[in-house]
Amino acid sequence: MKNSTNIVSIILTGYSDIGHIAYLYFTMLLAFYLCIIFANGFLIGVICMNRTLHEPMYLFVCSLCVNELYGSTGLFPCLLVNLISKTHEIPLTYCYMQMYCLYTYATVEYCNLSVMSYDRYMSICYPLQYNSIMTQRRVCILLVLTWSYSFCQYGITLSLNVHLQLCGNIMEKVWCDNYLLVRLSCSETTINNIYGSYATVLTICVPLVLMLYSYIRIINITVSSGYAAKKKSLCTCAPHIVSLLNYSIGCSFEIIQSRLDKANIPNTLRVIISIYFLMIPPLVNPIMYGLKMAKIREVSTKVFKSRRPFSLQ
Repeated sequence: MKNSTNIVSIILTGYSDIGHIAYLYFTMLLAFYLCIIFANGFLIGVICMNRTLHEPMYLFVCSLCVNELYGSTGLFPCLLVNLISKTHEIPLTYCYMQMYCLYTYATVEYCNLSVMSYDRYMSICYPLQYNSIMTQRRVCILLVLTWSYSFCQYGITLSLNVHLQLCGNIMEKVWCDNYLLVRLSCSETTINNIYGSYATVLTICVPLVLMLYSYIRIINITVSSGYAAKKKSLCTCAPHIVSLLNYSIGCSFEIIQSRLDKANIPNTLRVIISIYFLMIPPLVNPIMYGLKMAKIREVSTKVFKSRRPFSLQ
C-alpha cells in the first residue's frame, strides 16, 4: 500500500512541454473565454430585459447560458494561469472547488437540455394547452429542480472525497478530475465508488428517458403531419438537438479517453478531448440559439441597431 502523505496541492501534468508556444495558447484561450462571456452575457441580457422573451423556451435558454458562464469560469482562469506557470500546481482546496464547479456544470447542462426537450414536446404535441401547462410556476419548479439536484448530488460526492487520504498529487489532466482524484487515494474508496456509480446512472438515465420519450412523441406527431408542420417542428427542435449531440459526444469522448491507456493517445489530443465539452458548447450554444430562434434574432438585431442598450417593451 502507498504511504499516506499530507498533500496540500495537485500538480497537473497535462501541460507537457509547450515551451514558448504557451503564450500563443494563452492569447487564443483568453480570446476564446472573452467570446464566451460576451456571447452568453449578451443573450442573457436580451432575454432578461425584453418582456416578450419571458416565455418557457427562452427562460430555459437563459438558464443554459448562465450555466455556460458558470462552467467556463470554473475552467478558464485556472487553465490560463497554469499555461504560463512553470509548476502547473494548484492548491488542493482549489482543486476541490474546481471539481465541484465543473461537475455541477456538466450535470446542470444535461438536466437543462432534458427539460428543454420536455418543453419542445409540450409545444409541438399540445400546442393549444401549452400555455396552461408550461406556466411560469412550472418553469420555475423545473429550473429549481435542475440546479438544486445538480448542486446537492455533487455536494455529497465532494463531501466523501474531502475525507480521502491522498498518497500522490500528480494528475494527468489540465483540470482537476474526480475519477483521477479517487485513484490517488490510498484509503478505502468503496463508498465513493458505489455512490459515484449510483449518481452517474441516475443523472444520465432519468434525463435520457425524458428526452427519448419527448422525441419519440414528437416524431409520432410530426410523421402524420403536413409538410409545413414538419418543417416548423424541425426548426423548433434543431438547436436543441445540435446542443444535445455536441455536449453528449464531448462528454462521451472525455469519459472514454480518461479510462483508456494514456500511452496510446497523443497528449495534445487528450487535452483537446478533455476540454471539448467545457469549451465548445459554451461558445456554440448562445450563437446557435441567437441565430436559429427568430424571436431572439429579431430582438438582438433591434438591440444592435438601437441607441439604447435594451428595449423593455
